[in-house]
Amino acid sequence: MSQVEESIEVNVPVSAAYNQWTQFESFPRFMEGVERIEQRTQTLTHWKTKIAGVEREFDAEITEQIPDERVAWTSVQGEAKQAGVVTFHYIDDTTTKVMLQLDHDPEGLAETVGDKLGFVKRQATGDLKRFKQFIEARGTETGSWRGTV
Repeated sequence: MSQVEESIEVNVPVSAAYNQWTQFESFPRFMEGVERIEQRTQTLTHWKTKIAGVEREFDAEITEQIPDERVAWTSVQGEAKQAGVVTFHYIDDTTTKVMLQLDHDPEGLAETVGDKLGFVKRQATGDLKRFKQFIEARGTETGSWRGTV
């Protein structure tokens, strides 16, 4: 199992950053390699990814969701094994620190080598930067889900 921890400050209030992160179907707009996400239930998502030519499909279950604080998940079925949490930290009324912790289990030689070379860490860093650009350019979230899991 490999671990990645990354964070970024975004120039939007905590509620806007959190609300946008709950819009899983919008992830392909800022997550490189994510082709599609379908929200199947309040706690189940289906992912289709293609990273470095490797296609994967898997289901992920939201295991914890607390508005303006955190979203945690784990893969439950399919070709990818991962778990993670994103937390949202108030800096001031217009600034939020978004922190990502991701545990993943690379499969096969290519993924293991890519992981050892820091590919997943660079991917996470890039995805957070694109999230920052996405939410700051919009100035507001595309939607929200304020339920608790």
